[in-house]
Amino acid sequence: MDRNQENTGRGPARSGPRDSLFLLTNLSSADGTPLGRARVRNLSATGLMADCERAVPAGIRVSFDLRGIGRVNGSVVWSRDDRIGIAFEQEIDPQQARRPVSGQGGQASVPDYLRQRRLTR
Repeated sequence: MDRNQENTGRGPARSGPRDSLFLLTNLSSADGTPLGRARVRNLSATGLMADCERAVPAGIRVSFDLRGIGRVNGSVVWSRDDRIGIAFEQEIDPQQARRPVSGQGGQASVPDYLRQRRLTR
C-alpha cells in the first residue's frame, strides 16, 4: 500500500473499471460458516468492496451469491472496520448484476395490469 492510499483510507490499488451499485448478499466462509450480510458498494470483473454487518478478517476465503451472476468465490484481501475488499477467484461480468431480474416468460410473466398497451383510436 502506498502512502496516498493510507491517507485516503482505501485498500490496495485496484485495476479495471468499477461500477458503483448497492446489492445485498450473505457471506459465508469456504467451509460454509455464515459471516453475515454484506452490501456490495462497487463491483468489477475481478473483485468488489462491501459494507458488512460485522467485521470480516482479511485473508479468509469467502463465498456468496450475486444477483444475475450466481455463486462467487473469493478472498478478503483487505478489511477495515465493517468494510472489506474481495478479490474473486474467477473473473465475472459485472454488467450481469445490473440487468433487471425477470421471469422466464417475458411479457407473459408480467401481470396484466403492468403491461404496456397501445392505445387505438
